[in-house]
Amino acid sequence: MNREEIKQILPHREPMLLVDEAELNEDGSATAYYRVRGDEFFLQGHFPGNPIVPGVIQCEMMAQSACVLFKDRMKAGVTPVYTGLDKIRFRNMIKPGDLVKIDTKILNGCHPLYLLHGEVSVDGKRCMGGDFSFALMGGKE
Repeated sequence: MNREEIKQILPHREPMLLVDEAELNEDGSATAYYRVRGDEFFLQGHFPGNPIVPGVIQCEMMAQSACVLFKDRMKAGVTPVYTGLDKIRFRNMIKPGDLVKIDTKILNGCHPLYLLHGEVSVDGKRCMGGDFSFALMGGKE
């Protein structure tokens, strides 16, 4: 899926749309990518002269990437909201120019609540990972 196709699923829009492309894998997991351009709002003050993607933005990338797993449930009026983060660990920095790869999979769930695991990496080096949960709120079944 390209960015325009992702917009058909996610309610997020610029500047908070943090997925450039995504795909569903045969094993039921999802892989998404985001290229850090360097002009993003969250880099402007984090940190001057040494821009680093904030951890909370990495968590948001992970959640948005996971939403492609729920393509069939992400209908008009549905808003995905975080309900928890667990065992999140940050290992390497993400900087302008990096191509971020985000892998996510569902661990457990009963609509509208889901528990997932995600890994964020650049050039094969893990940058962050952990478990997270969210709820699909609103819309009609």
